[in-house]
Amino acid sequence: MGSERLVEQAVRFAGLAPNIQVKIPVTAAGMAAIEEATRRGVVINATVSFTLPQAVAVAKAVERGLTRRAAEGHDVSGMTPACTIMIGRTDDWIKAVARRDGIVVDPGHLEWAGLAVIKKAYAIFNARGYRTRLLSAAYRNHMHWSELIGGDLILTIPYDWQVLFGGCDIAVKPRIDDRVDPAIVDELHRKFPDFRAAYDEDGLTVADFDGYGATRRTLRAFIKAYRDLTAIVRDAMIPPA
Repeated sequence: MGSERLVEQAVRFAGLAPNIQVKIPVTAAGMAAIEEATRRGVVINATVSFTLPQAVAVAKAVERGLTRRAAEGHDVSGMTPACTIMIGRTDDWIKAVARRDGIVVDPGHLEWAGLAVIKKAYAIFNARGYRTRLLSAAYRNHMHWSELIGGDLILTIPYDWQVLFGGCDIAVKPRIDDRVDPAIVDELHRKFPDFRAAYDEDGLTVADFDGYGATRRTLRAFIKAYRDLTAIVRDAMIPPA
């Protein structure tokens, strides 16, 4: 789907209710759509996002869109754009690369890849005053909650994980500003080009977003889920003989 169609669809969805956030993927087409949809008053939630370059590109696009909308005389103070970083899927991809390429690494270090990305993004967003809030998604372990405590970000925690976290003995204290161990970041950075692409602000260009491994894997999973849904609808409409 081209950026024009994404904008058209986003505007239509935004008109369904006053409290709608419209998801737009952080692909090459999605990036162009995010700025224009924001200019047209759509509160976006950038998704299919796993890396610092994607998050920063989203924040910059939203800033351009908000600035253009304000210049046209519209109040933007009530707009609440968000940028998702699917930190668990970042971890999943780095683990998949380790298996694929036979990279030996401390297995515990692989659990920190997504957290290193979102913690760095959080510091950058705060320092630069971006009006987009980060959103953490794709939970894999308690650190995807506990390491973000105290942050001004959005956590979309599924119910089962809420029950698990609510009943655990992990100390509830602010950790958002705690750095990931530099030794862990260094090992991931040295051994995994895909982590460097995710962690370094210039690790990916917008043109690279579509080809990043976590993006391809996630889009394929989404397409499969859609096909599974259509199969359920088919079987309900036309039961097997």
